[in-house]
Amino acid sequence: MKIRWCGHATFLLEGNGTRIVTDPYTPEVAGYDPIDEPVDIVIMSSATDRFHSCADMVPGDPVVINALDITETGAEVKGIRFSSVPAMESIVHKSDPDQNAMYRFGVEGIEIGHMGDVGNPLSETQLEFFKGVDILLVLTGGPPTIELNDLDEVIDAIQPKVTIPMHYRTDKVTLTRILPVDDFTARFPAELVHYQGQSQIEVSKSDLPQTNQIYVLDYAN
Repeated sequence: MKIRWCGHATFLLEGNGTRIVTDPYTPEVAGYDPIDEPVDIVIMSSATDRFHSCADMVPGDPVVINALDITETGAEVKGIRFSSVPAMESIVHKSDPDQNAMYRFGVEGIEIGHMGDVGNPLSETQLEFFKGVDILLVLTGGPPTIELNDLDEVIDAIQPKVTIPMHYRTDKVTLTRILPVDDFTARFPAELVHYQGQSQIEVSKSDLPQTNQIYVLDYAN
C-alpha cells in the first residue's frame, strides 16, 4: 500500500487498485496545492470544515463518505469497510463544538486509523474504537486539536505499529499558530523517529515494525 501525505490532514492511500483521499483541505484556505490525480473514495471527518471537507477539489468521480454519517452503520465501498466514532474539536467550546468523527478502514490487510479533527482527550469508547490499528494518522499541531500530552496517552493505549504525524505547522499551511512537527517528535527517543525525506511511503503487512515507529513525511502539495 502507498501512503502519501498531501498536507494538513489529507492523505492519498492506494492499495488493491483503489485510491482513497482523507479529509481533503480547501486549497485556497489551507495553503496547500490542489490534488491533481483522480481517486475512487473520499472520506472526511465532517462536511463543514474547510480544512477537512473539500471533496469538490478531488478529481474523478469519487464516492464521498462523511464519517459523521456512518457512526452507527459503517460503510463499505469497493470492498473496503469504513467505520467511525463521533468526536469534537474542543470540549472547551461547548456552544460550538465543531462535531466531527474519527475513522478507520483496512487496505491490503493493514488497518488505518485517522484522528479526524478531535480536540479532546479520547474517551474509553474512542480508544477502544482504534484498538488493533496498524497505522495511526495523528494530529500533532496541538490546540485547537488534541494536546500533545493527551496524544501521548492515545499512542500508549493503542500501540500502533506506525504513527504518522499530520495537521502541524509547515512553511505552507495558513494555520500559523499550530505547532511544528518537531514539538511532537522530540517527545520520543531519536531511534523511533524516521524522517522520510519524501511525501510517500510504501508499506506491506509483513514489513510493518513490531513496535511503534514514527514516520514523518514531507507534504506533497
